[in-house]
Amino acid sequence: MVTMASMASHFRTRAMDLRCLVVVFCAVLVPSFAELQRFEHPIKSDGSLSFLVVGDWGRKGLYNQSKVAFQMGRIGERLDIDFVISTGDNFYDNGLEGVYDPAFRESFTKVYTAKSLQKQWYSVLGNHDYRGDAVAQLSPILRKIDKRWLCLRSFILDTEIVDFIFVDTTPFVDSYFVEPDHVYDWRGVEPRRTYVSHLLKDVELALRKSTAKWKIVVGHHAIRSVGHHGDTPELIKYLLPILKANNVDLYINGHDHCLEHIASLDSSIQYLTSGGGSKAWRGDIEHRDNDALKFVYDGQGFMSMKMTQTGAAFAFYDVVGKVLHKWKIPRQLQSAV
Repeated sequence: MVTMASMASHFRTRAMDLRCLVVVFCAVLVPSFAELQRFEHPIKSDGSLSFLVVGDWGRKGLYNQSKVAFQMGRIGERLDIDFVISTGDNFYDNGLEGVYDPAFRESFTKVYTAKSLQKQWYSVLGNHDYRGDAVAQLSPILRKIDKRWLCLRSFILDTEIVDFIFVDTTPFVDSYFVEPDHVYDWRGVEPRRTYVSHLLKDVELALRKSTAKWKIVVGHHAIRSVGHHGDTPELIKYLLPILKANNVDLYINGHDHCLEHIASLDSSIQYLTSGGGSKAWRGDIEHRDNDALKFVYDGQGFMSMKMTQTGAAFAFYDVVGKVLHKWKIPRQLQSAV
């Protein structure tokens, strides 16, 4: 029997659900100019942290996405990874159509099935994601569909020894706002100048306040690249000075569908591109004689990294799991005063 009390309880619950949805809706649509949201991820008991990085991948398993995913699972198990980072362009060609778009399961859940990849994924949006329903990728509904998924425009990941600052780089790029051939979902971004200005202040504040041993910034677009898209002038002008001033160790990106390692000639920053998650652009590489270029591969693949208080080591792998390039970065422990 339906009583007046049960009906009242029902309507109170629905009202609370509605208020929660309004809060979520406002959080993803309205730019927040407070400090970036912070997430924490513990390191291992031995003080180390291991993770994989992949970008430009969401093609329902095609263009060798499934093969790259298989090797990620194998390397992930070997390294006992703690999480995975996605550098954006998560769903091609035009992002998701909504939170219930089957492409989410077909390009993510059903592709990255290895046991070692059932860890948290930390993701940023790429330019192709903005061509669809960008807000959908930020929705907590996707986290209910697959609990591994966490995608926000910009945020901080605190892992005790490393602070990761994830930056929404697509709104920096001038050309996307004048392109006649594509429509972008700028909800939560416009007015653009205000959005970018506040984001830069948020990033600078996060880096300045960081006391972590390592500082890593993650974005979709490259600051330095010899790939198809090359350098991103807007990031060089606005974001790079902040990274240099705050002694950032690594900038990790996707966008160019290749694997790259470029060392800065005027700072300690290492620029790492991991954008080979599926379709690659063979032969589309420029400036191989670049003095700062340590490695480039114009094929599919991904990157791994292991970090401790005293050092970091990263490696790039191709579609069959072959190690293409390795690099180590030592770090001196500060002695107590």
